[in-house]
Amino acid sequence: MQKASKKNKQAVASCKELTILPPAKKKEENREDFVELLPPEVSFKIFSELDIQSLCKAAMTCKSWNRAIENSDHLWKHHCLTVRAVCQREIDWDRGNGYSWKVTLLRNYWKSKVKHEWLSGKYSNIHSRCGLPEKIMYPMDADTWGEILEAELER
Repeated sequence: MQKASKKNKQAVASCKELTILPPAKKKEENREDFVELLPPEVSFKIFSELDIQSLCKAAMTCKSWNRAIENSDHLWKHHCLTVRAVCQREIDWDRGNGYSWKVTLLRNYWKSKVKHEWLSGKYSNIHSRCGLPEKIMYPMDADTWGEILEAELER
């Protein structure tokens, strides 16, 4: 009985050895991270196809993706220029004051969403504050409210 038990332990030990790869081999097999496998230009191209929310989520996926996204300010430029269509004054001010594309985008993204809805007339026929959605409001400066009021007067 002791011989059978000893053989079972040896069999279990050899199975474990088969599943445990040497460190170099293990590293090779776990390298499914395209950021580490592909040239930076290819990773950049892949990330540049993502929308803003997906890019932010990708930055939280793992450390290598975060580094690739955070260290590539140019990834944020396209999205920032899209927001600039609504918040030109704000984007130009931030860029003129040395903010990166990413920081500029983060500072102005939600404001651009709310401002766009106001400028498009979404809230033109609201008769009380109860008609305004609470969760998507964003504090805006006097110049922005001036733009919104001008658009309302033109309607």
